[in-house]
Amino acid sequence: MLRERTTLNISEFLKYLAAHPEAENNLPPLAELSRELGVGVAALREQLEVARALGLVEVKPRTGMRRKPYSFAPAVQQSLDYAIAMNKDHFLKFADLRQHIEIAYWREAVRSLTPEDHDALQNLVARAWEKLRGNPVEIPHPEHRELHLTIYRRLENPFVTGILQSYWDAYEAVGLNFFTDYDYLTQVWNYHQQMVDSICMNDVDAGYKALSEHTDLIHQLISSSK
Repeated sequence: MLRERTTLNISEFLKYLAAHPEAENNLPPLAELSRELGVGVAALREQLEVARALGLVEVKPRTGMRRKPYSFAPAVQQSLDYAIAMNKDHFLKFADLRQHIEIAYWREAVRSLTPEDHDALQNLVARAWEKLRGNPVEIPHPEHRELHLTIYRRLENPFVTGILQSYWDAYEAVGLNFFTDYDYLTQVWNYHQQMVDSICMNDVDAGYKALSEHTDLIHQLISSSK
């Protein structure tokens, strides 16, 4: 069990947010917070910008400052974007991390899905096949992203879901959602079909096998897109 008293290396503004989880509506103005926290307005403004970059608060002209539900994704995305800007191969390393996370949490995630989730997954697969078999052919990228995120949506772990969401944002940022090799896409959605069929039949192991084989395709995709 974690100690009740911990020493956290975060700003006064972030400590205030953490200590007031009930403050879901407008936060006090910076001048008021400055007096309460004993921190200058200029310093608080800098701390606020950090909080905004982390996706913890939003600031609008008429409504003022509001705290947002916690998400790990904005912090991951900021760092990941920088890493990819330095070296695009960092995306491949992050994709490898994402693969291991999906595989590690597969059983827990699948067992937490509801019948409504099963229906949603089946609908996503059906929509994807309609696009792939249409004239003209469409790339079912929105369905691809939504399918994977739906499978893991019930996990009560914001760090796992934050990493998975950030992967798809980066996937789009590097342009992989425009990949047009039809044979590759058909392979991917055959695996998705197997995964969803297994989920709906409560065959967790068969779905795990399809997921494991499917995730290896990302290396083929990236190599072909260079």
